[in-house]
Amino acid sequence: MKRLLAGPLRWWWSSLPLRIVGSTLVGSVLVLLVGGAFLMRQASDGIQQGKRETAVAEASVALERMQQQLRDADLQNASLYDRFGQLADEIGSQPNQYYLVIQGPVSGFVAPGIRAESVPAAMSATVLREGQGMFVTPTEVVFSDPEREPVPGLVVGGLLLSPNSVDVYPVYFVFPMEREQATVELLQRAVLTTGGLLLMLLTGISVLVSRQVVRPIRQASVTAGQLAEGNLDQRMEVRGSDDLASLAKSMNHMATELQTQIGQLEDLSRVQQQFVADVSHELRTPLTTVRMAAEMIYEARHELDPSLRRASELLHNELDRFEDLLGDLLEISRFDAGAAVLSVDEVDLVSLVRDEVDAQAAFAASVGSDLVVEARGQASAEVDSRRIRRILRNLITNAIEHGEGRPITVTVATDEHAVAITVRDHGVGLHASQVRDVFHRFWRGDPSRARLVGGTGLGLSIAMEDAHLHRGWLAAWGRPGRGAQFRLTLPRRAGGVLHSSPLSLAPHDYTALPDPPPGPHALPAPGHTDDGPAAPDRPADQDRPDERADEDGPGRDQPAVATRAPEVLP
Repeated sequence: MKRLLAGPLRWWWSSLPLRIVGSTLVGSVLVLLVGGAFLMRQASDGIQQGKRETAVAEASVALERMQQQLRDADLQNASLYDRFGQLADEIGSQPNQYYLVIQGPVSGFVAPGIRAESVPAAMSATVLREGQGMFVTPTEVVFSDPEREPVPGLVVGGLLLSPNSVDVYPVYFVFPMEREQATVELLQRAVLTTGGLLLMLLTGISVLVSRQVVRPIRQASVTAGQLAEGNLDQRMEVRGSDDLASLAKSMNHMATELQTQIGQLEDLSRVQQQFVADVSHELRTPLTTVRMAAEMIYEARHELDPSLRRASELLHNELDRFEDLLGDLLEISRFDAGAAVLSVDEVDLVSLVRDEVDAQAAFAASVGSDLVVEARGQASAEVDSRRIRRILRNLITNAIEHGEGRPITVTVATDEHAVAITVRDHGVGLHASQVRDVFHRFWRGDPSRARLVGGTGLGLSIAMEDAHLHRGWLAAWGRPGRGAQFRLTLPRRAGGVLHSSPLSLAPHDYTALPDPPPGPHALPAPGHTDDGPAAPDRPADQDRPDERADEDGPGRDQPAVATRAPEVLP
């Protein structure tokens, strides 16, 4: 039953005009039914009451005439029944008005055309029992012609006294109500016809009303959709001064204010972007001078006392970090301004991954981590090799820094449409509360944790932007105390659209075990999420096939997918 009603209910709730017209029709039908029934009841009762009064009056007059003529006649009892026939002829048993039935102890008189059964037995008993007076009751007139159907009627009865005033004879006047029945049927047809016409008119009126109401609402919906798409010049047409006109004015006012606010935000964003770019550019000149002086001091550090030697080393290292920060800020400003472009070539990603792993091998060895590359076949794609190297460098250094000296695995796999690279560490892992902060600029999971490589805090944010440029996905997975895994998925052809990834987001060695107790080493790593990856460039409600498999695989502890774009620098 629910399945049968699902379609009509969905259709009903998806159309406002349908609900308006349908509600109007249902209400109109109910009103017409109740009103028509009440009207027919009143009309029928009125016709029957009028016929009843007329029948009683006519029967009383006719009975009085019969009684008068019978009283004046000097007849013997033997000829009384003959006189009944004469009285009937004199009174005039008129089939168009009534039929006369006279009952006697031996025989009686029944007018031609009807049968004696037209007088109910209860009526006969009442007349004989009650005596004087006129009595009336509904009946069904049964005709002597078997082909003629019985019709409703009225029976008016009274007593006729014999000339000797000793014997009484019930006399009944049977009034057929064919004309009244025809009148009621005609009235019914008139009511039904009028109700049908009213229903059609009300339907047309409800359609017109619904169009007048729904059209501005639809226009408001279309205008709101266009505003949401960025067409801030769209406005609604204002007609009249009613509530719908007020709605249009409010929508237009909202659009104007929204356009003004967005314009101010765009101006502020441009000013911020220009400020960051100008500051980064202008700082390069004094930075070059300071670097030259710092290099001279650093080269002569052995001639200095220990405190000055340490200061020169710190100055040298921090200048390197400062220069990297300026470079990253310039890159971020290009991303924000939309000026970043790709230089696409056909690249063997397996070779590129091995080269970057070799470049980071010394750093990994310094913390006791082994870097392992797993290549599942050849993997080539049309990418910007410089940007992909930067993504890999950020992911690998992040894994080394938070891998707790445990092995780190870099996996490369491909399919017909996409190539994927995962970086898996077994370090501190991630917390669920940090899942949406993974790729934020300058974000750190634990501000008190010292950086091993002195990063700028922009690496993962830039990696996300580089993935955006390739129309790829950059996602993260992690569990506290069980490590993390980052996955980069790229289309094999430049400009391609991704639908799935060759590699699962959750690592194959993950099992849903109880979380370890918190400890000094169970701290989150910057650029990691706890129970989910950050997957840009994909609507939040669009599941990818491999991620659905992940959710069904490890169990209840399987992390979810989160999407968060980097924020604009203040």
